[in-house]
Amino acid sequence: MHTESLIEMSAQNFSKMASDLAEVGRDFYRRGWVLGTSGNFSAVLNREPLRLAITSSSVDKGTLAADHILQIDEQGSVLEGNGKPSAETLLHLSVVRLRGAGAVLHTHSVWSNILSDAHAEKRGFSIEGYEMLKGLEGVVTHEHREWLPIIENSQDMAVLAKSVEEALLQHPKSHGFLLRRHGLYTWGKDIAEAKRHVEILEFLLEVRARSEG
Repeated sequence: MHTESLIEMSAQNFSKMASDLAEVGRDFYRRGWVLGTSGNFSAVLNREPLRLAITSSSVDKGTLAADHILQIDEQGSVLEGNGKPSAETLLHLSVVRLRGAGAVLHTHSVWSNILSDAHAEKRGFSIEGYEMLKGLEGVVTHEHREWLPIIENSQDMAVLAKSVEEALLQHPKSHGFLLRRHGLYTWGKDIAEAKRHVEILEFLLEVRARSEG
């Protein structure tokens, strides 16, 4: 295939990913999971070399548009788009590398904040017995026990990325993790699967928080 055709295909792929991520962001805003400028989302455009589409920093998710999505490389440097990538770009890159994720979505719901604080000393908690667990990739029974690690938040992204990597390696079957007093991270093979995981986990977090309260 000619170089021009490859470049055109790459541009079309980025445009589609940007539109899909923006749509997800606006949807999550309406559900109250990413109010204001909170939350960030990414999707893999290419593996070799690694290229990600990711939300620009400090953008209101209620008005998120394709123009707010950047293309970055494996170092987090901007290759396309205007703005600065999310401060948590290193966390997205860690999840992509260690989980082979095709998309990574991060929300800031009330329920994730409550539970991540309440169970911080145990560094996580389990959810089991709910039919909704079967919406997670690879889960076939409500008897599944899902462990959600809780990671202490930090403004030092290099330190936080290392903590995330340690948690991912320690809990290889977990479908997500919580940053304390911050929010939920989950992922999937593509944007659609990652979105489903957010919906499932946010439902379960709300049920768990309400039952404890």
